[in-house]
Amino acid sequence: MDRLRTAVYLTAHLAVGVAVTVVTCLSVFVALVFLSVWLSGGGPVRTGAWTIHVEPGWQGLWVAVASAGCLALAGYVAVGGAAVMRLLAPLLLGPRPADLLAAVEAQRDLLAQRNRLAQELHDSIGHTLTASTIQAAVAGELMESDPQAARRALSSIEETSRAAMDDLDHVLGVLRAGQTSTTPQHTLADLGPLTERVRQAGAVLRVETAGNLAEVPATVSREAYRIVQEGLTNSLRHGETAEMSLWVAVRGGWLEVELINPLDGTAPFRPGRKHGHGLTGIGERVRLLRGEVSAGPTDKHGTSWRLAARIPLRSAL
Repeated sequence: MDRLRTAVYLTAHLAVGVAVTVVTCLSVFVALVFLSVWLSGGGPVRTGAWTIHVEPGWQGLWVAVASAGCLALAGYVAVGGAAVMRLLAPLLLGPRPADLLAAVEAQRDLLAQRNRLAQELHDSIGHTLTASTIQAAVAGELMESDPQAARRALSSIEETSRAAMDDLDHVLGVLRAGQTSTTPQHTLADLGPLTERVRQAGAVLRVETAGNLAEVPATVSREAYRIVQEGLTNSLRHGETAEMSLWVAVRGGWLEVELINPLDGTAPFRPGRKHGHGLTGIGERVRLLRGEVSAGPTDKHGTSWRLAARIPLRSAL
């Protein structure tokens, strides 16, 4: 189709060019012939079956006007031919509606990829900073009484910070290059290291799983890992670190994630308070996979907080 459109444009360009050339040459030739006959004293001008008599002097002044009209016609024809080609160029050489749609879809995919990278960077860096802050506080408290525990906390801060720097360098490199990320993403198979880092931050975390997590589609598994990571980060940041419980199960064609943690008794839950970007990001991930999510206190007294998400396994198809 593109070759056909190009051939049509070249044919039209050739036809218009020939027409402009013929009309321009004839107009200039007629103008020069009439002017030369008039200036030379007049006489007959024969054009095929017609004969035009050019009178000398003032009686033949119309020849000058006719010659000027012929030259103006040549100019208008040249300008008109260019205008016609400018009208045809977008139709025959410009992008088709399908091309424009493909370009818009490519731009949409690029923006979606960048938004996803930004969300993952928020999850990774937010989790690392929260865990490192808590571990630094623990290390400061145990520096005198338990130096070994303090050293372990500092080593954990070093490891998590190094991992966060690797994530940051990778995401920034992808954003600069404008290319799709090819680095393997964390999945539910990486829950062990994630929960261990949370425990190293001083939290008491109980983890239970049910079903075969290896059967979870890759897309759902990646997003579920980020949901758990963000939920644990919020628990460390806003709640009590004692008796946190995480439940991850595969049953009935659904992946279920539930995280419960006690709230700080000195700062009870207040209905209607503004949430940060963490819960918003979790909601976006779950809705993108056509799942269900809920978050809020488990009772009216606000003694604990519950985050629950259900994601259909078929959403990855």
